[in-house]
Amino acid sequence: MTIEVLKSKIHRVTVTEADLDYIGSITIDEALMEAANIIENEKVDIYNITNGERFSTYAIRGERGSGVICLNGAAAHKAPVGSLVIIASYAGMDFEEAKRWTPTVIFPKNNRL
Repeated sequence: MTIEVLKSKIHRVTVTEADLDYIGSITIDEALMEAANIIENEKVDIYNITNGERFSTYAIRGERGSGVICLNGAAAHKAPVGSLVIIASYAGMDFEEAKRWTPTVIFPKNNRL
């Protein structure tokens, strides 16, 4: 049996930009992506603490050390600038492996490590 478990989480960062005209995705500071073990184009779920919205998109690399969290395309309507969000990704794995799995969770301050 295979189940999905939490792989990575960036806990409580603030949306710094929104670009309605971009194709889609979320731009995340490269340093935050690396620390959370999220790779470019990986599917991520966004949980908006500010308004309760939940949605999925994919991650793209932002400038290292910038603290950027930018919602692109239609997703910008679900988490406007200033929204507090959680970014999470999941992985499928064997049930027994999942019992031993430890996700990578980071707690940035002011969108930086």
